[in-house]
Amino acid sequence: MSPPHPTPVAGQIVGRTRVVEGLSHLPALDYLLCEQRPVIFRGLVKDWPLAAAGREGSQAAIDYLKRFDAGRPVVGFSGAPDIGGRYFYRDDLTGMNFQAQRVPLGAYLDTIAAWLEAVDAPSFYVGSTDLDTYLPGLRAENDLGLPEPPAGIDPPLVSIWMGNRTTAATHFDMSNNLACCLVGRRRFTLFPPDQVENLYPGPLEPTPGGQVVSLVDPSAPDLARFPRYANAAKVAEIAELEPGDVLFYPALWWHNVEALDAFNAMVNYWWNPAPAFMDAPMTTLLHGMLSLRDRPDAEKQAWRALFDYYVFGDPGRPGEHLPPAARGDLARLDEMSSRRLRAKVIQKLNR
Repeated sequence: MSPPHPTPVAGQIVGRTRVVEGLSHLPALDYLLCEQRPVIFRGLVKDWPLAAAGREGSQAAIDYLKRFDAGRPVVGFSGAPDIGGRYFYRDDLTGMNFQAQRVPLGAYLDTIAAWLEAVDAPSFYVGSTDLDTYLPGLRAENDLGLPEPPAGIDPPLVSIWMGNRTTAATHFDMSNNLACCLVGRRRFTLFPPDQVENLYPGPLEPTPGGQVVSLVDPSAPDLARFPRYANAAKVAEIAELEPGDVLFYPALWWHNVEALDAFNAMVNYWWNPAPAFMDAPMTTLLHGMLSLRDRPDAEKQAWRALFDYYVFGDPGRPGEHLPPAARGDLARLDEMSSRRLRAKVIQKLNR
């Protein structure tokens, strides 16, 4: 008789990200966006040269990366052993528990290499570094080969992440993500966007890496301080990545990222099918705080209805009953009309 399944405790995450095996090519990006759910493509990039170097050992992977070093300084993050590799705030939330400085990439990789065998090593981390700028030529040998986007859509932003045993606190990105785990194992803990309230977001600024982070540590949640996190844990999922795996997750999904080995390297592709002329929604959120947040509740609910009609609903509906020449800002946006609308917004902000 098989043993009984363990009973989950409050705050424990038991969900696992769906895994697809046996593919030699990534599905079409539009297909990935249909379900709006994370998925792991097991072993999809295991034949990349960087992954192959990693199988020879950490030093072999570091030597391979240094072949492409363009000599440009990068931002290197470092933390004392007592932070456990988790890049986060100090206790008062007014500053960080790590240091950041411009460093030569090759020398920084050598520093990581010097600590590979240490039991109580400091943490070292190079995050979100443009691959073609800082390691030109590497992508010619290690690339998903995504198709060119349609006219007016920005191409994917391709970045590399390197370091030892580090943790990026739970945060969200504004683009869809393809994370290619190449050297070392990684663990992603993923939460749907609607769990924002249950994740207890920290200050808008400063932030550890430019994005708002959750104050809850999924590996040791303090439910006395953050009781609603138990609800987030019920719908969260864990994606365990081996070298050669690719993880897709949609924009605005919260994710906590743990690099689990003495040296780790990941290449990711951020992309968004929205037209390049569109502004960042975070700007709208900040202005919403300025203009709406502290108004009476009844008034806010009325504005919610207006936003649902003009912003979150079918973009063609507000102007469909008007003659095309009378639609003005209600017409479908293009690059020229977006410039006019942006100028109008700036003029109103500078009243």
